[in-house]
Amino acid sequence: MNKYVYEDLDQGHREEFRITITDEMLDSFRSITGDMNPFHRDDDFAKAHGFQGHAAFGMLTASFLSTLAGMYLPSEKSIIQNTEIKFMKPVYPGDCLTVSGEVAEKNDAYRVIRIKVAMKKDSGEKVLRGSMQIGFLE
Repeated sequence: MNKYVYEDLDQGHREEFRITITDEMLDSFRSITGDMNPFHRDDDFAKAHGFQGHAAFGMLTASFLSTLAGMYLPSEKSIIQNTEIKFMKPVYPGDCLTVSGEVAEKNDAYRVIRIKVAMKKDSGEKVLRGSMQIGFLE
């Protein structure tokens, strides 16, 4: 876990981590949310609608933005205030994603930062992009 404070960060500061999506993650997410959409569990259903197979929940992949903010950039003394995201491509079990964030703006008056976020597959395909506004708890 990084332990950045507001003063440690400048525009352009970047952090990233990698995560592999598994069927166990999908099962856990399904259990927590109750989302039983067959697109996320039935290969035949997903293939009949033009996909490679059952896909990960978009909000499961987006949840790794919480990991980015809480563990990497900025870390434990932060709180996500706003998130804007766009899902660009489906994610499938077995896909390894690189989750990245870069400080795009700092607001000294309110001690908040805006981070540009992205997720890419190992193939280079971007699957998510957006931004987060993050405040500091100090």
